Amino acid sequence: MPAPTPIRPDHPPPSDSPAWHALAPDQAVRHLESHAERGLPADAAARRLAEHGPNALPEAPPRPLWRTFARQFASPLIAILFVAAALAVALGHRGDAGVILAVVLVNALIGTLQEGRAERSMAALRRLSALQVRVLRDGAEQVVAARELVPGDLMLLAAGDAVAADARVLDHALLQAAEAALTGESVPVAKSAAAVPAEAGLADRSGMLHAGTHVTAGRARALVVATGSRTEVGRIAGLTEGAEEPKTPLERRLERFGRLLVAASLGLFVLVVLLGWWRALPLPEVLMVAISQMVSMVPEGLPVAMTIALAVGMQRMAGRGAIIRRLSAVETLGSVTVICTDKTGTLTRNEMTVVGLWLPDGREVSVEGIGYRPEGRLRVGESTIVADDTVLAPLLDAAVLCNDAELVAPQPQAGDHGGWTVLGDPTEGALRVLAAKAGRDGAALRAAAPRHAELPFDADTQMMATWNGAQVWIKGAPEAVLRLCRPEDEALHARARTQAEAMAARAWRVLAFAVVEAAAPDASGGFAALQGRARLLGLVAQIDPPREEVREAVAQCRRAGIRTVMVTGDHRLTGLAIARDLGIARDGDLAIDGRELEGMDAAALRDALDRVAVFARVQPAQKLRIVEALQTRGEVVAMTGDGVNDAPALARADVGVAMGITGTEVAKSAARIVLTDDNFATLVGAVEQGRVVHANLKKVILYLFSTSMAALVVLLLALLAGLPMPLAAVQILWINIVTEGTVTVNLVMDPPDGHEMRRRPVPRDAALLDRALLGRVALMAPTIAALTFGWFAWRLAEGAPEALVRSETFTLLAMCCWFNVLNCQSATASALGPRLLANRWLAGGLALSIALQIAVLQVPALGALFHAQPLRASTLLPLAVLASTVLWAEELRKLRVRAARLTA
Repeated sequence: MPAPTPIRPDHPPPSDSPAWHALAPDQAVRHLESHAERGLPADAAARRLAEHGPNALPEAPPRPLWRTFARQFASPLIAILFVAAALAVALGHRGDAGVILAVVLVNALIGTLQEGRAERSMAALRRLSALQVRVLRDGAEQVVAARELVPGDLMLLAAGDAVAADARVLDHALLQAAEAALTGESVPVAKSAAAVPAEAGLADRSGMLHAGTHVTAGRARALVVATGSRTEVGRIAGLTEGAEEPKTPLERRLERFGRLLVAASLGLFVLVVLLGWWRALPLPEVLMVAISQMVSMVPEGLPVAMTIALAVGMQRMAGRGAIIRRLSAVETLGSVTVICTDKTGTLTRNEMTVVGLWLPDGREVSVEGIGYRPEGRLRVGESTIVADDTVLAPLLDAAVLCNDAELVAPQPQAGDHGGWTVLGDPTEGALRVLAAKAGRDGAALRAAAPRHAELPFDADTQMMATWNGAQVWIKGAPEAVLRLCRPEDEALHARARTQAEAMAARAWRVLAFAVVEAAAPDASGGFAALQGRARLLGLVAQIDPPREEVREAVAQCRRAGIRTVMVTGDHRLTGLAIARDLGIARDGDLAIDGRELEGMDAAALRDALDRVAVFARVQPAQKLRIVEALQTRGEVVAMTGDGVNDAPALARADVGVAMGITGTEVAKSAARIVLTDDNFATLVGAVEQGRVVHANLKKVILYLFSTSMAALVVLLLALLAGLPMPLAAVQILWINIVTEGTVTVNLVMDPPDGHEMRRRPVPRDAALLDRALLGRVALMAPTIAALTFGWFAWRLAEGAPEALVRSETFTLLAMCCWFNVLNCQSATASALGPRLLANRWLAGGLALSIALQIAVLQVPALGALFHAQPLRASTLLPLAVLASTVLWAEELRKLRVRAARLTA
């Protein structure tokens, strides 16, 4: 390591950018006036942030409000409305034209507001999932937002971390980085601290790490040399400007559904005109009604409702700890049939505690105390064992030295774990706590035996090794460590294997420790160079207790037709014990480890999947195979993961779920969902919300389709019966605005009905209008049509004035829509129960709709515009009672459904 370079924090970094890869590490540090050991002072970092700006690529400027407003008119439906307005003016119906243009304006305003809301929601979600990085400032490790990095910062990187800025490597251990996104290199490349010629190409700059890449192995300390648009990826960022997320399957189904309705509405237009011509009705009136009815049939409010439904779902999930990174995940969640979940931290608390030791002399040691507070005895029977025990001491040394975690004493404001916290992996943190409980000073031991080289933990080898002085300390999975041990100790190894299995059967996580004496500090030969030279030091057993809420979440999944499968790197017996405790595994279920999985062909794996509850000791690449095998069986798979090597499986799964606390940035980038609390129950809650979103969209479709069909039937019946037009064109448009503008959007805000997780998963290709919805439309639409047309025909037969009858019919149809929206809240539950006021948004929308209808009837100017006459209370009350018939008809159907379920 180069000698520390003094800082002149008041002097800003030079504006020129040298060839950083051609500078030696100490030269780069000096050039940026940083410090190779302490990093930047906080005040210098703040000044440089003001000087250079945030470490972020330039964002596209927000779309001007006028442009967003203008976009709302780029629709065939809006074009139809403009044609209708022009036709109304040509026919002398200026008032009608004004109403139509008002409709267009209202739709444009609603669309503009919703687009703005969606952009704000996505910005908030981006802030929630912002990249965090570890840096050294003022000599202390800190976690800061990537946006706050400045030239001169010292980044601390490990396998799985995303590189947030261009940086010069200062020192490293077996560092590799994946740079395919920047250089096209298909495999990770080795990095070093050595300088290379200034003319070296981007792919040959081994001393540099670049923003947009990620670390795949090893660890490093790197000096930030460029941020934001001055990085290499910033220079080519313009190539991706304007890229948009592809449309989701739901959006595509809605588009197809909309095209079918547009085609049907055009056919309806022709039909109405032909019937009007056959009836010898005035052509201007027929054309206006035909256009209005055509527009009314097409639910232009559906895309807005869909956008809001997905946005509401995303916000609700974010509020419960699930950040949605891909819009399609909201709808896909409702179709999930299998959840493949990690164990540690997801099903369990991720608060590892050492509970037992096994020493080579046969002694079994129990460890008292839980959590990270270093209090508790190490006991053999009733006797206390301490750190100077000759057999225990080497094991404690290995636990401290072959370890990257730090145990942090309580701060003035104590947090969890009694104020004691761990920086680093919880498993390694528990080992530091163990040493402290035994009275072993970890800091003093590390100072006395500094690390000279290391083999970082690797998922393939399942081991880690460090060279401290003339000794190599090894820790890892028992079966892996024992393969490195001396063959002459085979009897001891057999006893260790038996003990490890006994510990694992108790759901304990078991680590083995070994030492190689008199070994030169050289890691170039890897673990192969240590084969047959290690001496076993003992076994350490830890436990990570299950989260209390997970048992109920697993039971919820089972009731909802969703299988839960544990995919863990732990021992098979450990995983199976936890799975049984949580209800994931039942009698007859299997646990398969990575070796058995490797020996199974594709057909054997597919046949076994129904019985497998636990995949243990799996390699990251095997996760991908598990996902693909499940998908070939038609399953919709959610897969959790946190490591860099989990990224392929997360990307391949239908819903990839990354851990927000323990997850690497690479895993988060590959996933569609990030759990901020790493909790399985949070994922199950997100699945429930996905089903809520789908159910609410079906409610909107049911409502729009049933009311549109009812209005169409009323018009056709009047034409066929030889009666006058039951509604004026502007009244049809007004009904359309009242129903879609004030209650439809609010219907997607419906809360869960409590039964979402008692239904089977939603088929991925489920039709928007399925048989169940069509059956309900077949009841609702004819009921509304019969009530409306019946009143119209009866009042005309009584000799009532046509203008008055039309106003009554206009109001009756609006009232039917109000009662019908209550029908659509649930397929089985009564609308008169707790659900009546459960959706405050819908209640407010209904109140607004009623107020607007009263205004149209009672305000003379509006009445003249909409061809409506004032109605007395003595008329409105019978109309309301009659309109409620659509509610009672649906209530009877729901009652029959509930009765049938009770007798089934």
